[in-house]
Amino acid sequence: MKTLLLLPGDGIGPEVVAEARRVLDRLALSGLAVTEAPFGGAAIDAAGTPLPDATRAAALAANAVLMGAVGGPKWAGAPYGSRPEAGLLSLRAAMGVYANLRPVRCYPALAGASTLRPEVVAGLDILFVRELVGGIYFGEPRGIATLPSGEREGVNTQRYTEGEIRRVAAHAFALARSRRGLVASVDKANVMESGLLWRETVSALHAASFADVELVHLYADNAAMQLVRNPRQFDVILTDNLFGDLLSDLAAELSGSIGLLPSAALGAAGRPGLFEPIHGSAPDIAGQGIANPLAAILSLAMALRHSLAAPQAALRVEAAVEAAIAGGARTRDLGGTLTTREMGDAVLDALGDAC
Repeated sequence: MKTLLLLPGDGIGPEVVAEARRVLDRLALSGLAVTEAPFGGAAIDAAGTPLPDATRAAALAANAVLMGAVGGPKWAGAPYGSRPEAGLLSLRAAMGVYANLRPVRCYPALAGASTLRPEVVAGLDILFVRELVGGIYFGEPRGIATLPSGEREGVNTQRYTEGEIRRVAAHAFALARSRRGLVASVDKANVMESGLLWRETVSALHAASFADVELVHLYADNAAMQLVRNPRQFDVILTDNLFGDLLSDLAAELSGSIGLLPSAALGAAGRPGLFEPIHGSAPDIAGQGIANPLAAILSLAMALRHSLAAPQAALRVEAAVEAAIAGGARTRDLGGTLTTREMGDAVLDALGDAC
């Protein structure tokens, strides 16, 4: 028996996770138990903490965790350590999910929905591999302090070890072998010592174990420019935590909407994976039933493939999403009028009956 834990979270999170759950129910997979737990702002309201001990234990005991999104203005004034986002960082660290996979595709039917010309994005297929449990989001020291002058100072530390870099780079190189065989590693080695160590470590691993994969290095600012200039040159993009956060959101617009993009966060073999759409909680549209659920549904597909030993079910879900899009299904972010549930219905119609 395998277990999938649902963490609906905040804002539009419960709405999009509900559609993923409907898809999962239609699949009617045997040997899969589904549970649910509070997380993020919803957990703060219910238990006073964004990551209750019971939720943390359930995540570590599951085979896969599918979450919606966390955060919102209701909790924005709380100290950083008490905000919903702190619960997400703590969960990632507890699960040890160091490799964040963020695929960015441009579906043929949506080439005109991108902010770039269709001929620039048609056929786009990029996989971001983002280091997820190190770097500036976790480095110490950090905080806001008052200097002797009375002026306040904010400090965050960008910190990486060679081991942290090697393990995520090895993941990127291995994935590139099953794709086009090209890794673009992104850093700021020209101005940051952590970036120089990143470049040196990636280069050494490449020479020792992955010489069959083509490797190029890019500074982060140039990578951003190239993503909007010629995005189809990229296959696998390897980044640290901060640059991966920024660049994958930029690339989301190339696909037509951030509401289309799923992600998988993976750790050591046999450990549970964390799966989530890369969009936020979108409090401005929460409760209106207009959010795009496709990123959550595609995140479910990634969970089926990577952590739940159901690759054929994953293929069925992905094919159903593409068929729904090809058939004209569009939520408002894609220029259409479908509600969240109606988009879920379109995927279910394309999915057909349970196997």
